[in-house]
Amino acid sequence: MQYQAGRVGRIFYICFDHKDDLLQEFTALIRREDVRCGWFQFFGGLTGAEVVIGPEEPCMPPVPVWQRVSEARELFACGSVFWEGDEPRLHLHGAMGHHGETLTGCIRKNVEVYLLVEAVLFEMEGMEITRPWYPEGGFNRPRIGK
Repeated sequence: MQYQAGRVGRIFYICFDHKDDLLQEFTALIRREDVRCGWFQFFGGLTGAEVVIGPEEPCMPPVPVWQRVSEARELFACGSVFWEGDEPRLHLHGAMGHHGETLTGCIRKNVEVYLLVEAVLFEMEGMEITRPWYPEGGFNRPRIGK
């Protein structure tokens, strides 16, 4: 286990509109505001997303199992943002409900907002956390400190 203490910096309340590309717009905000470390929550609706719903087998590196969401779903999700060099790297997991059925997974790309998604982004200050590529695992893993 590794950890580092810090404090909450700026807090952003964000509303994403119908048909927005949630991850594209959110990443643009992170860049514009230069949020280097953060934690966020989303809730609202989406009509499309590409989601990893688990590995084929529990091994390293994992082979992801993808599922495309293409109907209106309720969304509740949380995640973190740290940088790899000049690129913000998001890690977002959430539950997406549709008519009583819930899909849970790592929300990765092409996320289209349905009606509205509200978000809160908490900037974390006083910490040095990055998300470099972790070749053994095949993903970007947080690194605490230098």
